[in-house]
Amino acid sequence: MTKVLVIGGGFSGCCAAHLLSKKKGWDVTVVEKLPFLGGGVRTFFKGGHPYTFGPRHFLSDDIKLFDFLNEYVPMRRIDQVQQNLTFVGGDDRFYSWPIHEDDVANMPDKDEIYQELDARSGNEYVDADHFEDWVIGSVGPTLYNKFVNAYSKKMWQVESNTELDFLEEGWEDFLGDEKRLKRMKLATGSKAFYTHRISAFPLDINGYNDYFDIATRDCTVCLGVMIEEFDMKRRSVKIDGEWSKYDVVVSTLAPDLLLNNAFGPLRWVGRDFLNIILPVPQVFPNDVYFLYYASEDTPYLRIVEYKQFYRYESPSTLLGIEFPSDKNKLYPYPTVQDVQHAQKYFDALPENVFSIGRAGTYRYMDIDDIIAQCLKLDQNM
Repeated sequence: MTKVLVIGGGFSGCCAAHLLSKKKGWDVTVVEKLPFLGGGVRTFFKGGHPYTFGPRHFLSDDIKLFDFLNEYVPMRRIDQVQQNLTFVGGDDRFYSWPIHEDDVANMPDKDEIYQELDARSGNEYVDADHFEDWVIGSVGPTLYNKFVNAYSKKMWQVESNTELDFLEEGWEDFLGDEKRLKRMKLATGSKAFYTHRISAFPLDINGYNDYFDIATRDCTVCLGVMIEEFDMKRRSVKIDGEWSKYDVVVSTLAPDLLLNNAFGPLRWVGRDFLNIILPVPQVFPNDVYFLYYASEDTPYLRIVEYKQFYRYESPSTLLGIEFPSDKNKLYPYPTVQDVQHAQKYFDALPENVFSIGRAGTYRYMDIDDIIAQCLKLDQNM
């Protein structure tokens, strides 16, 4: 029987283990350094309130991926109601996100914004060498400075958004190649965020947690276990001073860690999460799921009220506040230099060693991307 090691028990590791053990019947071992499965997608509780480290709703264009997850974790669709707001400090008020054409009429500099919007090319595509060019070419400099400039610099911890020059898949919901991207369009009609995509969240109060147990039911699961050394040429790892060899290795670690920093460490930006419990049953307006903060003088990026996702009853509520951080590795940098750096590691992966997930792929991936990647991995083996 094929012997498989899955390194990391987050969503991507559990999904890969699920498909390889259930569909193929292979002997799968999952090694996770934390004392629980699920990683940042796992639901925890504080003061009776469920939360995750960062909001983890399911978002996809592909109903097949939704159906896959819904089979194991019953989901609630929120795409027709979910709204997000951005606080624009210069105007001292909240507006919808994405930028909605109805809000422009209420902005103090609306005349200038309308002129910039009228001056745009009618071409669906925008010539851009970097992120700043793309947004300005899409919505003009005034809306760029209101909504995007400071937020993106905080998000990526850069001096200028011109540093973000890897213009490929991954710019929000828009697709393009390295030099031509579809225009970022102002939202129209309903102010619900995902009117043309599937957005959903588990019905159960424990979120996705049941899936992690279902996915690894037929696997050997080693929690709280650190891998001391990696030797991917031999598909071997050292744990507690002993080496074990496998036929297949599926890693969800950053590839620089997996290959012992052979080409130097990759660059990442992270998040610090602060949870606050307040003595009121609800803070956000109904169906507002995220509050973004676009001002340069605001240190945090986003606030989430978890009640909006979990839909539970309580006389108090929990808010999650996200700050940019260099303490963890959550977001790969969208620059040509960083992506080319990561590609050196992918090119060096030995046969039957696979690197998956957001960290393992050095891509800004969501849950649907992970499921699609694991399904493809299963098909190609």
